[in-house]
Amino acid sequence: MKRVVVTGIGALTPIGNSVAEFTEALRNGKNGIGKIKAYDATDSKYTLAAELKNFDPLTRLEKTTVRKNDLFVQYALYSADEAIEDSGILGKISPDRLGVYYGSGIGGFNTLCSEHQAFLEGGPRKVTPQFIPKMIINMAAGSIAIRYHANNGCISVCTACASSTSAIGEAYRAITGGYADAIICGGTEAAINPLTVAGFGNCMALTDAADPSAASLPFDRRRAGFVLGEGAGTLILEEYEHAVSRNAKIYAEIFGYGSTCDAYHITAPRPEGTESMRAIRDSLSGSDGGDCSKIYVNAHGTGTPLNDKTETLALKLAFGEEAKRLHISSTKSMTGHMLGAAGGVEAIAAICALRDEIIPPTINLFEPDESCDLDYTPNTAQHAKLDIALSVSLGFGGHNACVAFKKTEG
Repeated sequence: MKRVVVTGIGALTPIGNSVAEFTEALRNGKNGIGKIKAYDATDSKYTLAAELKNFDPLTRLEKTTVRKNDLFVQYALYSADEAIEDSGILGKISPDRLGVYYGSGIGGFNTLCSEHQAFLEGGPRKVTPQFIPKMIINMAAGSIAIRYHANNGCISVCTACASSTSAIGEAYRAITGGYADAIICGGTEAAINPLTVAGFGNCMALTDAADPSAASLPFDRRRAGFVLGEGAGTLILEEYEHAVSRNAKIYAEIFGYGSTCDAYHITAPRPEGTESMRAIRDSLSGSDGGDCSKIYVNAHGTGTPLNDKTETLALKLAFGEEAKRLHISSTKSMTGHMLGAAGGVEAIAAICALRDEIIPPTINLFEPDESCDLDYTPNTAQHAKLDIALSVSLGFGGHNACVAFKKTEG
């Protein structure tokens, strides 16, 4: 099997519009949650979201690109541009060896809502010819491939909130198998609108908290649901020898991926945590696991009552008594739940924690739940010597995915 490394990263998040801004905000425990500004939520039960701040797509994209694409594609292209620029790979790889594996949980939902309204108000002739291309979920992957002339596999991944992690993992497998030399991978989401919020709210997934500091509360006994977020996270995965041959900057090596399904319930996790545990273990199959005090886990950590309890159990099953020595945190306490983009952004958080040996905190964790009794790095970032970083994602439908990174050795 070929080795795979990360040579570029790009992040667009509620706490920073670049990797540098994002990582600095993580270390400082910045809360990206606030009153919804995308629409008037005054009369709604749910008034909070983790929205992007001061996002100007024209910083990296052309006016025609912005006009013709839904926000979820704009976000994908924006973060992909940062990752591609960071990697320096363009012009140093054959187009037929460059692929795209990119995810989204919902796709162009804002376009769907706006065009449906146009249809109701004016009939079929009022629906834009760009409706379908702007809406369909594969268009993030397709648009990235078109922009960077990536002629290898272009795969759109949808495993709900595990979409980004699944995309990264499947890209890793493709490169280890020799099917590509590099793949642009990650995920995007832009779904903060009244219909999405109503849908998640009515299936009892969202918190109705009005205080941003008491809303996204992973592993806290006060937790009552997640806060909807948005953005995108992109990684450039590259075959190790290919990266070395062009003297590329290497952030980390990705050495494992686990993918399982609870096959239990459409929204609830399997309560025993056995299948999410297996995804975690499978991601570590290329390693002996090492010293758990040198492992960081970026947990799925949504702040829903069932997820956090079950994820804690899965980590205990995966690591046994050594689970108590793990460094764990949920960056969703700061970014909210970015749905299909979560895994991409959280993989970047894990990689940067590994690189800098700084564990980002789980903010606002003041009342630990007795069923969530591991070290979740409450409220303040911690320095720790690290060898391995994991990023765990779990999605509606029972999707479980975990990717494992380590420091690169020659």
